Amino acid sequence: MTLPGHPFLTARDDGLWLEGLPLLELARRFGTPLYAYSRNAMRAAAASYQRALAGRPHLLCYAMKANSSLAVLQTFAEAGCGFDIVSGGELQRVLAAGAPASRIVFSGVGKTHDEMRQALDAGVRCFNVESEPELAALSEVASSLGRRAPMSLRVNPDVDAGTHPYISTGLKANKFGVAHERALSVYRQARELPGIEVVGIDCHIGSQITSASPYLDALDRLLDLVDALAADGIDLRHIDLGGGLGITYTDEEPPSAEDLVRQMLARIDERGHGHREILLEPGRSLVGNAGVLLASVLYLKPGEEKNFCIVDAAMNDLVRPAMYQAWMRIEPCVRRTTQARTWDVVGPVCESGDWLGHDRKLAVEPGDVLAVLSAGAYGMTMASNYNTRPRAAEVMVDGDAVHLIRERESVAQLFAGEKLIAG
Repeated sequence: MTLPGHPFLTARDDGLWLEGLPLLELARRFGTPLYAYSRNAMRAAAASYQRALAGRPHLLCYAMKANSSLAVLQTFAEAGCGFDIVSGGELQRVLAAGAPASRIVFSGVGKTHDEMRQALDAGVRCFNVESEPELAALSEVASSLGRRAPMSLRVNPDVDAGTHPYISTGLKANKFGVAHERALSVYRQARELPGIEVVGIDCHIGSQITSASPYLDALDRLLDLVDALAADGIDLRHIDLGGGLGITYTDEEPPSAEDLVRQMLARIDERGHGHREILLEPGRSLVGNAGVLLASVLYLKPGEEKNFCIVDAAMNDLVRPAMYQAWMRIEPCVRRTTQARTWDVVGPVCESGDWLGHDRKLAVEPGDVLAVLSAGAYGMTMASNYNTRPRAAEVMVDGDAVHLIRERESVAQLFAGEKLIAG
């Protein structure tokens, strides 16, 4: 039986399996904490977007901040995807994974001059510019190199995506993009700058969005601008619709990628822009439900008000619960027939905010392995070394094969670059 939202994770009589391998076997072989990913889940998620985009010019750009492990990037590069990056470091990761720079769009509100030069030298496809000062800086850097930077303006449409405030990006109160009302003026400035080539328009309104309506509202505002720009003599080659489609953590029912994309393409066609290339920047919806975090139960600590199930994974391994109060499903890798009790699943870090799940009904014993589901996005990529804890290992499951894609860190690696004061 597959778990809801997790087509490559199955519950069998002998426990949870990821594709063709039992999770318990992975935990025993590689140790815990351990991130395990389904490669075929990633391929299937990308294919759902690509089917909807078939027959028209497009580029599906994986928003790699969701999960930037090299083997994950390799998987999407082999699937024909481009990449949405937000730093010079992410640029180097994409290139190391074997993807061409011509399939990279560079987003982010704080690009440095060095990062701009690095991206121009590499030959990225486009810069998604997010402010007027950034536009001027990009022109200056490109001109100093004797080049023109391909530029798309990220427009903030002031549309409420109906998501957590920390991951909402399309409102006036957010730091991202240029206000819709200012966009035409900024494009006119861009047209006159010597180091800028205007090629597109971009919009991204948030993450974990579970309804199509915010996308369509933002798209209407974006297309109004495309019409106004064309009337002003600025004809854009592409429309970048961003990403942010949600996944099922609990009982969310987001539209499928195919359904969402078809609705947006229909609106674009209705408005007469079907000839333009379409870019999309999904992240979470490509990797979120492809991954699990495996943790071993260390101790069971019953209390007067709370019962604590203490595991070896912590907020440094998975910060989403502490940062966003995110609910993530937790399942034993092997089911017991003993009576379930209500536990708070917590880690060893010295913080009361170090928890993975509150009030979970679990039948567990010390030594058992738990799987935190939907951990493929914003898990390892946001991990830290707080409390001098080495980061987890990562494995990629592909059918009945498993590949170690990141070795577990050692404590010695954590302070290898530090220096004692001489004398």
